[in-house]
Amino acid sequence: MKSLCRCFMLSTIVVLLLLSLSTQIMAQAPAAAPKAAKPAAPATKVTPPPAPAAPVVAAPAPAITEYKLSPELMAKATALYHTKLVIYLWDLVFGFVLLVILLWVKLAPRYRNLAEKVSRYRFVQALIFVPLFILTLDVLNLPLGMYNQHLQRAYGLSVQSWGSWFGDLAKGAGISLVIGIPMIWLLFTVIRKSPKRWFFYFWLITVPFLVLIIFVAPVVLDPLFNKFDSLEKAQPQLVQPLEAVEHRAGLDIPRSRMFEMKASEKVTTYNAYVTGIGATKRIVVWDNTAKDLSIPVTQFIFGHELGHYVLNHVYKGLAFGLGLTLIMFWLGRKIALAFLARWGGRWGIRDLADYGALPVLLLVLSILSLAGDPIQAAFSRHLEHDADIHGLEVTHGLVPNSSQVAAESFQKLGEKGYAYPSPNKLYVLWTYSHPPIAERLKFALSYHPWEEGKPNEFVK
Repeated sequence: MKSLCRCFMLSTIVVLLLLSLSTQIMAQAPAAAPKAAKPAAPATKVTPPPAPAAPVVAAPAPAITEYKLSPELMAKATALYHTKLVIYLWDLVFGFVLLVILLWVKLAPRYRNLAEKVSRYRFVQALIFVPLFILTLDVLNLPLGMYNQHLQRAYGLSVQSWGSWFGDLAKGAGISLVIGIPMIWLLFTVIRKSPKRWFFYFWLITVPFLVLIIFVAPVVLDPLFNKFDSLEKAQPQLVQPLEAVEHRAGLDIPRSRMFEMKASEKVTTYNAYVTGIGATKRIVVWDNTAKDLSIPVTQFIFGHELGHYVLNHVYKGLAFGLGLTLIMFWLGRKIALAFLARWGGRWGIRDLADYGALPVLLLVLSILSLAGDPIQAAFSRHLEHDADIHGLEVTHGLVPNSSQVAAESFQKLGEKGYAYPSPNKLYVLWTYSHPPIAERLKFALSYHPWEEGKPNEFVK
């Protein structure tokens, strides 16, 4: 089950949707070719030196034609895939069951009563009620979160210590409280003031709030969890090749907007993403990616990220998320009122403006979020596919055999993250923010409009 801040505040759900637009393209640099052997030194003056040994030339790597895993990697990918599927289903069921149990034991009304004994002021009550409820959910969800971290460490995908992991957990809980207390107080204030139209008025409030969160996240929130440095300073050899890609795309992104994230302190995987809006908009490359990849593969990854940048995916995601949020608010009000009319008395909830109604709104939002997951996932996959197209088009002519370079990045992504080659279609439909790796690799090899006399879709 998601945390309160993620489950309840639809504005935060939209933020998470936009963050999911960050690419998952990963790759690893090929092993260096062996050096040529040096000629042997002459044994004596009368013995002529042997002829210089012929240079040892590494055989070219076979062309990638499809996504494949070695038997060892396939075994790990299969086991990890099935484990994640079980965790997803368990998390889903546990989330619903937990909220129903909290409703039947009247936990929220108990916290509400305690807050009302302390003060008659609604905001002071929120200062007491919200932390109690958020921390209760966090504690109840802690075992599953710890198991997920254990799983990542067991497969070598995470190298983060438990101390660091708990530290991040505490930071996340703190952010949830800082955001959640005023937002939940504001929500219930709007519900009391306008019982029929609160969903629209609160949605209007979330619009500037959401824009603010997206704007400040790269400079305020992200540095709380990871270290960032100038890409030019950390990986100077990448700057000119990446600038060649951006010029091909018709852009001139300042070097001050290119960053390296010290991901290697916590994970072993690769990633890059676009984040922020306006003055905080930037492209971030994980240090694992910059360190391990060949320059051509890094250029393709950068081209993919430029696709998000050029095609305004952050703004499109913002508009899509806000539209979906308004629909969910409208439906949520109707369903919550129906639940309260049927079971409100049994749950000890006075009305929808009662702080005790928070788990009802959470339950309704969980139901709507589950129903809306395929829509959100499909939209995200569409944006990622367009970014793949942009990456292929912008690197064509800049790197040799750009289709193979893209295929290599997807192959290495799968190997590094143990990506299962043939995930269940329903699972993909409901949860995948990116097309499956096998599909992305196949598309990279088949997309070549320049060979068919057709115009490019994005890079003219």
